[in-house]
Amino acid sequence: MSRLEELIAELCPDGVEYKFLSDICDITRGRVMSKEYLRDNAGEYPVYSSQTANNGIFGFIDNYDYDCESITWTTDGANAGSVFYRVNEKFSITNVCGLLRVIDHNIMNTKFLYYYLQIVTKDYVNSGMGNPKLMSNVMARVLIPLTPLPVQREIVRILDNFTELTAELTAELTAELTAREKQYEYYRNHLLTFGDDVTISTLGEISIKTYSGGTPLANNAEYYGGDIPWLRTQEVRFVDIYDTEMRITPAALKNSAARWIPENCVIVAISGATAGRSAINKIPLTTNQHCCCLEINPQKAHYRYVFHWVSSQYQKLKALGQGARSDLNSGIIKGYPIPIPSLKEQTRIVAILDRFDALCNDLTSGLPAEIEARRKQYEYYRDKLLTFPALPEGGKGATA
Repeated sequence: MSRLEELIAELCPDGVEYKFLSDICDITRGRVMSKEYLRDNAGEYPVYSSQTANNGIFGFIDNYDYDCESITWTTDGANAGSVFYRVNEKFSITNVCGLLRVIDHNIMNTKFLYYYLQIVTKDYVNSGMGNPKLMSNVMARVLIPLTPLPVQREIVRILDNFTELTAELTAELTAELTAREKQYEYYRNHLLTFGDDVTISTLGEISIKTYSGGTPLANNAEYYGGDIPWLRTQEVRFVDIYDTEMRITPAALKNSAARWIPENCVIVAISGATAGRSAINKIPLTTNQHCCCLEINPQKAHYRYVFHWVSSQYQKLKALGQGARSDLNSGIIKGYPIPIPSLKEQTRIVAILDRFDALCNDLTSGLPAEIEARRKQYEYYRDKLLTFPALPEGGKGATA
């Protein structure tokens, strides 16, 4: 029996009492701070806001509102419900952040509460009206298990160790992935460098047909939520596409410029920040108007060879963008040059690069899958450690 199991058997064998978060913590919100305010009051103390990148830091100012062990959470936006543990620092928060301070440390360990909230806050987020929110009044009603302090401390010890080990392993895997990506780029560039004896064609010349697409009217509910895959430019990410984030209806297809394209087209994004990215659709689908889709002639080129070539040319393609948004167009794409070795050589190149690509990018195999597996393993054991039965009436509950 583990130390944790011994503590639970001794101190709360029948379960634990649950209380509302408002009974356990003081709950406050931050204040409005603009970028101009941060600029005019620049200093050393962090300001936390609604984002999760960089530990939620919005900027730094020359004053602070808090200097206490606490938990902050994001109240608004895509990251609503994200929680952070704050200790041994002076900081402030903006109006899209909330702050929790434990009232009585004899019954609740702040770090334990942080780990528990990591699991449950997502269930309290209101995603209505397209702007997710977790406001103070809702946060106040989150139910928290009052496990005995020795149990809380042991769980914190276990999770701190597990968090550290997971972070170390993830860092090692990430470093390995970065090294493999550099190796992949090196070999891709080497394999796609040819002498003067190789024929140079254009993407248009090796294509059977070029497809574009369209966007159905956004305010027509009859056009969305159907069963027709509809690819948007932001989903073109140098990958094979087996599904799309959005689907449209036959009515949308009939009343817009969206058209079916066959599987295994080389798709190139032509708009704005995504211009020059490429992908391959492994299913028939439709796209928006910011995609140029090339159906490759198999007598002239292997479609995956073309994909790898276009991917290697990303920066050069992007540099050809025109106008304020640096957009490409189908003429630029179709006129872009491509070396055409023999089909046998193309197939050899594809086999090598596909193996490298899977190692670096495949979410079902290779290093990204290993990193994701470690994250899921951590979440599984964390959730298991922080699941407690409610105390039945008359049962032996939590004791200090």
